Amino acid sequence: MEALDIEPWLFRVEPFEGESISHFLGRFRRANELTPTGLGKMVGLGGAMPSAGFAYARWEKFRFNPPPSRQQLEALAVVVGVESDRLVQMLPPPGVGMKMEPIRLCGACYAQSPCHKIEWQFKATTGCDRHSLRLLSECPNCGARFKVPALWVDGWCQRCFLGFAEMVRYQKIC
Repeated sequence: MEALDIEPWLFRVEPFEGESISHFLGRFRRANELTPTGLGKMVGLGGAMPSAGFAYARWEKFRFNPPPSRQQLEALAVVVGVESDRLVQMLPPPGVGMKMEPIRLCGACYAQSPCHKIEWQFKATTGCDRHSLRLLSECPNCGARFKVPALWVDGWCQRCFLGFAEMVRYQKIC
């Protein structure tokens, strides 16, 4: 008896408005129990080109040098079920400087929409323009730096478990 080629089915994950590619890829991978390498292989770039699977892991850490190619984004779009133009919105616009570290967040924004916003990592961004609050780069309760958004599973500090939405009370006005 021959094994049939069975196409894997995937759970779809809808992106949040303004969500970073890091946070989205982490949510998608968790929903489908994939590793960054596994995602790269599913996209079809990981097997013949091992470094391509590595590209998705780099994007989760905001490393966009070189920037994602149109081919990579279109291949990813097919797998994740999101238009490639929507994936482009999750990336920094051309010419906008990015901070890979520290990871930053606005607790007030997170309370309204539980995701990491790409704009929080722009070098020019110092505060939240919606709430006029300074962004946090560490837990105000224990001082732990925030992990990359791809690893944000429960929306709280991974050391002391203070919720990201609760951190708003520690944010200072810009």
